[in-house]
Amino acid sequence: MKKVKELSLLSIGLGILIAVVMTAANTYLGLYAGMTVSASIPAAVIAMAVLQGVLRRRSPQETNIVQTIASAGESLAAGVIFTVPALVIIGVWNDFQFWPTTLIAMIGGLLGVIFMIPLRKALIQDDKTLTYPEGVACASVIESGTSESRGGLSLIVSGLFVGAVVKFLSSGMKLLLPSVEFANRLGNRQFFFGFELSPALVAIGYIVRLEIAVLVFLGGAIAWFVGIPLLGTPEHLLGESSLDVAWALWDEKIRFVGVGSMIVAGMWSLISVRKGISSGLRSLKRAYTDRREAVHSTERDLGLVPMLIIFLLCLVMMFSLYEFLISSIELSLLTTGIMIVASFLFVAVSSYMVGLVGSSNNPVSGMAISALLGSAALFLFYGFVGESAILATLGVAAVVCCAACTAGDCSQDLKTGAILKTTPRSQQIGQIIGVVVPAAVIAPVLTLLHQEYVIGEGLRAPQAALFGRLTSAMFGAGDMPMDMLNWGFALGIFIIILDRILAASGIKFRLHLMPMAVGIYLPVTLAVPILFGGLIHFFVHRRDTKNEKLGESGVLASSGIIAGEALTGVFIAILSAASIPIQVKWLGLEPGSAVSIAVMGLVLFFLTKKAKS
Repeated sequence: MKKVKELSLLSIGLGILIAVVMTAANTYLGLYAGMTVSASIPAAVIAMAVLQGVLRRRSPQETNIVQTIASAGESLAAGVIFTVPALVIIGVWNDFQFWPTTLIAMIGGLLGVIFMIPLRKALIQDDKTLTYPEGVACASVIESGTSESRGGLSLIVSGLFVGAVVKFLSSGMKLLLPSVEFANRLGNRQFFFGFELSPALVAIGYIVRLEIAVLVFLGGAIAWFVGIPLLGTPEHLLGESSLDVAWALWDEKIRFVGVGSMIVAGMWSLISVRKGISSGLRSLKRAYTDRREAVHSTERDLGLVPMLIIFLLCLVMMFSLYEFLISSIELSLLTTGIMIVASFLFVAVSSYMVGLVGSSNNPVSGMAISALLGSAALFLFYGFVGESAILATLGVAAVVCCAACTAGDCSQDLKTGAILKTTPRSQQIGQIIGVVVPAAVIAPVLTLLHQEYVIGEGLRAPQAALFGRLTSAMFGAGDMPMDMLNWGFALGIFIIILDRILAASGIKFRLHLMPMAVGIYLPVTLAVPILFGGLIHFFVHRRDTKNEKLGESGVLASSGIIAGEALTGVFIAILSAASIPIQVKWLGLEPGSAVSIAVMGLVLFFLTKKAKS
């Protein structure tokens, strides 16, 4: 019997290349919009086009290895950018240190992979209630073969071009306004509307669909169309323009309402899935009590010895890193212990939850907040305070977030592999490669983006800003406007109550708190194009809701748009760091709102047309 190609130099090399690209793209995207997108289906389409379409290598398993490596890097980026930038935002670090950032990402990612391995059989093979929707969708794309891979690749490339051109013209050459904003004062009240000229945000809206897009916009509307007018104009801002007053009110007041709502959302996400958490932990117990040896290649996992070696390496790297950073053996030992225990538990939770509700609804933020609050409480109990305790607390949250994100992605990939009869061991090796190599990319990308856009300002990084402010306040190194924070708590609880009423009434539309809270925190200029994308998805599908081809075309074009804009954003940062001028001043052209509005219209037309193709 001919041996099926799985792990090969070609699949590893192509997987690493896509992983690096998608890691850089998602690093930018997560900092910009507070959301990331999966690399699995775009990576699978690219792999099919290259392996099957060009090289005539017709192995679905080899294609699956490529997307496994690629998506591992993308999920790792999500774990890092939601936490590590907090250290820079609150001033603990002046910049992104390469080795600490890389090791935090690598340790968290590796723990996510190896802690998931014992769970694979119990969750993916034995538990029939867990569907792993993204894993099933990716398998169906790969099973479709080469017939549509070239068309899919052309969709990605065309989207890449659109995203790159618009980003370069607006943020690079400054020929287009990056955002269109209008504000007016009626009496003492400020009224504001605007949108970012960002094809990537439109693409995100298409991918997350109308319900989530509407929720993000509702959060923005509460903050900007209700909150800012209600606050009026403070005395110290009376001489400022309406635009400046609106932005100042958001910066000084309104965004902290979003912080309060995000804290409530994080805790509620864990409470609402408590049964799933319990089931995940029971699956962990079953995995260790079930000692039957797998005999078929499609059931063979990575061996115990390599797992132990990786675990011990993570342990040593973790302790050494924190001993170097905080120079306290006691605090380093406590930090290492908390990281291991919390990562172990939340990997089980994440692996279960993505099978139940999908990766998009995985409550990773809730897990990270729980790890942060729990570790901070322990550090305070044992008398650790100051900058070293802040660093240790955020380190725990970062490693746990990376482990949970990676484990969730691994679970989806292993489900794809189970359908395609790919050896789990080959995928697990691919996942390890997909963690180690992209981990080294994240710190340089963060450094470039911080130098060009300033993380926390030009790139809002909502989750990292939340973790940073929360941690510094707990250790007395900073404060937050408690009145706005309390309003956020109250608003979050009110939205939860409304959502429960909707659920009890049998209404399909639900008020999920986390996307609304993110919408409150972010400028509404980001929420508007996300809503545009959600509306495109709705109108394309309104008459043909069962046509999966429509959805797939739009997702591929959107993935290309996101990658094009994000990578161009990184490229502009590289040019800026090298002091290479790209802004066109000699033409004497001034960017105007009308042109930017027209360009946004063209972007919407492009995505609509591609989604229907």
